[in-house]
Amino acid sequence: MSNHTCDALIATCIDFRFQEYINKFISENFAPKTYDRVSLAGGVFDFEYVLKQVSISKRLHQINKVILVNHEDCGAYGEAGTAEKHSEDLKNAAEKIKGQYPDLEVNTYYLHLDGTFEQIS
Repeated sequence: MSNHTCDALIATCIDFRFQEYINKFISENFAPKTYDRVSLAGGVFDFEYVLKQVSISKRLHQINKVILVNHEDCGAYGEAGTAEKHSEDLKNAAEKIKGQYPDLEVNTYYLHLDGTFEQIS
């Protein structure tokens, strides 16, 4: 297997309503072919799956950054999906990833229905 690397893993929700915003965010912040992209219902809602993808991307592509994006009005979260819950889950996910991979930079965002990315820290 040839050695190939990229800069980041970007994990987002599958919701079609947000793909245009996500694509624009990625194109403004990353050059083509410099990231692994993972889409799954709920973003970090299924954290164990996200962590598995981070582990694979780190091992195979030597990433140095993880971008996590959850969004407003997420069906996977249902009624529990308040802005506060998303913020809490994103912060917890970032802490767990940093705990396992201290060398990774982890950035978290809450994407609003109007396409605004709110950085969560």
